Formats: sequence, structure tokens, C-alpha cells
Amino acid sequence: MVVDLEKTERPSTVASEESAPHQAAQEDSSDFTAADWALDKATVRRLDVSVVTLASIVYFLSFLDRSNIGNAKVAGMATDLKLTSHQYLIAITVTYVPYIISELPSNLLLKAVGPHIMIPSMVCLWGITCCLTGLVTSYSGLLAARFFLGMLEGGVFPGLVLYLSGFYRRHELQTRISLFFSAASLSGAFSGLLAAAIVKMDGVGGKQGWCWIFILEGLFTFLFAISLFWLLPATPQASRFLTAEQKAHVIRRLALDAPAGAGPEADKFSWNECLQAFKSPHVLLLAVALFGNGVTLYSFAYFTPTIVQTFKYSVVKTNLLTVPPFVCAFIVTMINAYLSDRFRMRGTGVIVMSVLALIGYCMFLTTNDKWTKYGSLFFSIVGVYGTAPALTTWLPSNVAPHYRRATAIAIGFIMTNSGGIASTWLFPASEGPEYRRGTIINLSFSIVTGLFAGLNLIYLVGANKRKQQRKLEASAAAWHVEGDRHPSFKYDY
Repeated sequence: MVVDLEKTERPSTVASEESAPHQAAQEDSSDFTAADWALDKATVRRLDVSVVTLASIVYFLSFLDRSNIGNAKVAGMATDLKLTSHQYLIAITVTYVPYIISELPSNLLLKAVGPHIMIPSMVCLWGITCCLTGLVTSYSGLLAARFFLGMLEGGVFPGLVLYLSGFYRRHELQTRISLFFSAASLSGAFSGLLAAAIVKMDGVGGKQGWCWIFILEGLFTFLFAISLFWLLPATPQASRFLTAEQKAHVIRRLALDAPAGAGPEADKFSWNECLQAFKSPHVLLLAVALFGNGVTLYSFAYFTPTIVQTFKYSVVKTNLLTVPPFVCAFIVTMINAYLSDRFRMRGTGVIVMSVLALIGYCMFLTTNDKWTKYGSLFFSIVGVYGTAPALTTWLPSNVAPHYRRATAIAIGFIMTNSGGIASTWLFPASEGPEYRRGTIINLSFSIVTGLFAGLNLIYLVGANKRKQQRKLEASAAAWHVEGDRHPSFKYDY
């Protein structure tokens, strides 16, 4: 799916610090000829097929290897390891402590180490860890495996978001982030299908069926990681999939999102740039919204099999019933992403998705019929999974330059995964099948997510109006200091 460049003229800014104060026109997409547009479409399509596909597979495997513990639990892991409900929740919580700690340093190191080295290395190591989880024979062994899994996976999602922001323009990001984030929806569906098939290996090699879930899924991740060292480009210019002409065009199109004359100085590391992310109101507002979304998102990732298990079906049928809601989530997420990119309306999409989740929670709370409860999952899972990539895109598209953006993305994911920690305690087996307390808390956080998205929308509209009044003050020199606060940088809302 390709979203064309906007054909509207961007305002010109002062060319550079050396040439100030005289004006220099900034090239914009209205300068493109028919040949330029043909090249643009071909270039973006090639990026979609190569870079987004690889990012999608990485995140698919990340979510699969992290959340397959839910399928393993209903397949007998809890019984074999003699886990209490409390111990199972601790095993999930342990994953997120190193996960959160590793996100900011990982994002700050990504550019220096190189994404073509750092991302495949993380994938390779967590694949090995997932395999080893299938060999654990005790609660303490499970805790150790989950701790290292969290540490190795922590930098993946924020790293991929930061990585893609170096390949696409701001108004193109949500469709691409949604494509690879929707791998989470598909992993939720695929995990159920895969687990239903793998548990039939029960007894093979003296291992229980749930052990093979970890071993086989981890093995595939490891093998894919090896190929990723060769396939994943560090930058558009290093891509094996682009022609020389397309590589040059990527540089040209990315330059359209910065003031004329803004050089690479703004992308040099400084602690002040990191600090500026913590001082940005739109980053902090979205951090709260992302915390709320994290609570609801991970509730479904880990506990959908547990919720469906209360319907008293076989293990195989329970896993299969978890599939349809996640497939619907994928479809709706992509529709929302296309509309948000097409009309550059981030906040509206978040609010609509939050309302869908709210409807689902209300249905779940107000009925005892198991099929109505199951139907409610289609609303709540669709709403929650549709919200996540919209919020995730809204953050990097409104933060610049590089290290300020890297920090802002890490803040967002730290908050999301802090919500993940909170979510692990919402659905203890003792509260089933109603799970009233957990559902009410998730409902409340859906309201929080929609509310803070609305507040952020209002703030950004006002910020753009204030920038318009400062337009005559604009200079490329100021870009190195102001970044996204520069008058020529228009916030998406």
C-alpha cells in the first residue's frame, strides 16, 4: 500500500546559517515532474516490499515469542511446572523489567552501532532464549528465561519505529508502522493456529507439547535472524533493493520534511536533545495515552486464551477461537492507518478506536452469554490494536531531530510496557469467568487513552497556530536549536 507525497507547497525558509538572512527556496513536492512522481512511487513501493516486510517479520516474531507463554499455559505448562496463578503472573511481569530498562539506551545506540547489526543480533539472541524456554523444568528456570527474553527484545519495537523514520516521510509513517505492528495482530491469530498444531507433538522426544511451542518458534526466529544480517540495510543508501537513482531520490524526498539549509549538525548526539524530549508537552501527553494503551494491549496479548478457556472447550478449539478477533484487528488497523495517513488526522483515528474498545468492554461487562462475551472481543481487540500504531506513529512524526526523536520513542515504549506490567495482574484465574475487575480497569484506561489523545490534538492545533505567527522569524540556523519547535515544522494532529 503506497501513500503518495503531498502535492502541496511547503513554505520556504532561510537557507543556512552562513547565508542568512537572505531567503532560499526549499524544494517541495510541487516541483516534481511526471518522471519524478513515477520514480517516487517506484521507490516507495520498493521500500514497502523490502524494508517494511523485514520489519513486519521481526515484530511478528518478537510478539509471537513473547506472548506464546499464554498458549503454552493452556497447553499444560502451568500444570507441569506446578505454577500457581500468582507465579504465572510474576513470570510475565519479570519479562518487562529488563524490557523497559533496555529501551532508551538501545535507541540511543542504534545509529552508532548500526541497525543492520544491532537488530539482527537482538533477534538472534532472543530466538535462542525462546528455544531454551522449552527446556525449563522449574519455576525459577522459567523466570530466568523470561528475564533474558525481555532484555533482548526490549529495543526491538522502538528501534524499528526509529529505523523506519529514516526511510519514510512523516505523513507516510502510520501505514508502514501499522503494517509491521499488525504483525502483532497476526501473531495473535497465528499463535493460536500454530499452538493448536504444535501441541499435537506432545511426547515427541520426551517433551510435552507446550515445550515444542517454545522450541520450534524460537528456532525459526534464530534462522531468520541469520538471514537478516544480510538482508537488513543500515540506511536507504545501503539497501540492496534500491537502484542508485532510487537511493538518491530517498535523500531528496526526506529533505522535504526539514527547513532548507538544515544540515547534519542537528542529528549529532547531545544530552540536551535527549532532555528536550522530556520537556515536550506533546510527548508527555502521548506517554500517558500510551500507558493506557499498553495496559489494554498486553491484557489481550497474554490473556485472550485464558478468557476463551472459560468457555470450556478443548485446548485446540480454545486456541482456534482466539484467531478471528485478531484477524479483524489487522483489517481495521490497516484501514485506520490508510485514512490517517491520507488525511493526516492522527488524533481522530485514536479516539474512534478507543470508542470501539469501550463498546467491547461494556458488552463484556453486561452479559453472561458466552457468545456475546466472545463477540465483545471483536470490538475491544480491534479498538485496542487499532489504537497502538496510531499513537506510535503520532510520536515520532512530531519530534525532531534524530536523538530527540529517539528519546521520545523510547519514552513512549517505556510507558507502553509499564502498562504491560500493570496488565499482567488484571486477569487472575480466580476472577474468571467474569473477570469484572480487569475489564473495568481496561475500560477506564481506554477512556484515558482517548482523553489524552484529544488533549494532545488540542495542544498541537494551538502550537501550529503559534508557529504561524512566528513564520517570519524562521531560519535554518534555528532548526539546530529548536528542532520540531521550528516555525516551519508543522505538527500532525
